[in-house]
Amino acid sequence: MKKKLMIVMMILTLSGCSKSDEIPYEAGDNEIALQIQLDIKEDIGLLIVDYEANDSSGSGGTSNADKSLLKHDELLIYTLDKQNFKNPSDVENLSIQFSIITEYVDPNYENIYPEEYTKEMDAIALHAKFGESYYITITGDKINGYEAVLEK
Repeated sequence: MKKKLMIVMMILTLSGCSKSDEIPYEAGDNEIALQIQLDIKEDIGLLIVDYEANDSSGSGGTSNADKSLLKHDELLIYTLDKQNFKNPSDVENLSIQFSIITEYVDPNYENIYPEEYTKEMDAIALHAKFGESYYITITGDKINGYEAVLEK
């Protein structure tokens, strides 16, 4: 299966981002919302999101349009739309893997970044449904590594 790449570098100040002092984000009927709370020791350049669900897969990420770093305690909203999946029922077996790019690097469609800045995390298995939000906390640091945990 050839992996379909889809890059959606969200502009945090203009779209899909919410801060804790704003109205909580509600997922639309045709999307799955990942509400990702960073709880890490240092600011980072990019957050990469790879997903796979049966015959559907893709990749995207989040960075700041002004090339500033994402704050270590920021709340990020990342959405997966129904159109990203060949079969909507695929999301019942969704696997999501996050990678942190520790320094700012210009985003690219191949999601190829310098190895010394790239920190991958173990994948999260998710029995997802459209119209729902899922809460994920990312902890750690660039020396000891990062961990993504699905909150119950």
